[in-house]
Amino acid sequence: MSQAMIFVALTACVTLAFGWVVWPLFGPIFWAVAIVIVLYPPYLALLSRLGQRRNLTALSMTMGILLLIIIPVFLIAAAVLSEATTLIAALQSGEIDLDQTLRQLLNAIPVWVRTVLLRLGVADLTTVQDGISLAVSTWLAENVPAVLSVGRITAGFFVGLGVMLYLVFFLFRDGERMLASIKTAIPLAPAEAQKLFGTFTLTVRATVRGDILTAMLQGALGGLGFWVLGVRAPILWTVLIAFLSLFPVFGAALIWVPMAGYFLVNGMVWQGVALLLYGTLVISLVDNIVRPRLVGQAIRMPDYVVLVSTLGGIATFGMQGFITGPVVAAMFLAVWATFPAKTGG
Repeated sequence: MSQAMIFVALTACVTLAFGWVVWPLFGPIFWAVAIVIVLYPPYLALLSRLGQRRNLTALSMTMGILLLIIIPVFLIAAAVLSEATTLIAALQSGEIDLDQTLRQLLNAIPVWVRTVLLRLGVADLTTVQDGISLAVSTWLAENVPAVLSVGRITAGFFVGLGVMLYLVFFLFRDGERMLASIKTAIPLAPAEAQKLFGTFTLTVRATVRGDILTAMLQGALGGLGFWVLGVRAPILWTVLIAFLSLFPVFGAALIWVPMAGYFLVNGMVWQGVALLLYGTLVISLVDNIVRPRLVGQAIRMPDYVVLVSTLGGIATFGMQGFITGPVVAAMFLAVWATFPAKTGG
């Protein structure tokens, strides 16, 4: 075996070992990289205003992220936890009668739907209602302790947050030098390395900006509509709509459609109709109008690729997977798009 092959093997082993060591901090590292990529243009503008003082600029950006992003997220999370606790207590105490709502919903099913259900072997709708009620009750019993424990923020969370902010500072300050070193080290021609990193940067920037801003807008619009219609726990529903808006095709409709059905079966007809119209004409249209403008057509992926990569990303990486998954999918498509050219195909 030649010295070159031995060195390549050693490099691979050391790299894998380093990856194994830092894997527990994947979340903080990923979010630090994503935040710096998205906010690097404002960093460069601020750097110019502050006379190219990198330490001061990086510190200013890091403090701005803490004050304008992280602390507001903490406050929203505290409000969501409070509303979720109150809502769960109302369900468990019977203040919100889930059985009655299900009974009214099943009684409102049209005759032709009942016929279809009979052909499918669902003869007793009461059994269906009991099954749904049991499933919801079981889910609450299993997950209420987990929901309530969210308020007990562990030391590990603060360690991860500290690592993320620490990395954000140094990535802002030394990011260009680090990137130049990586480009020099990887076995690609300079033009190809530049194209690959350019695609990665564009993908992360567009995915984070497109997905998160669109989800925030849909959540805000949905929460506003729920608040106007007098739905309890509007902040909780705002966050749920925003989260589900990350999934294409159905997304936010998983929240506002059942809520409209709840209004209709409980005799609140104008609220139900208003929510159906508002959800269809306002909330859902945001995804079709705003997201393409933020993401751009250059890296626009088919909805089925976004859906599969988002679900797979969350299953693999946890909450950050809703960004990691689509980014990996976009990079996969970009690399394979250049593969024929590299191989002469």
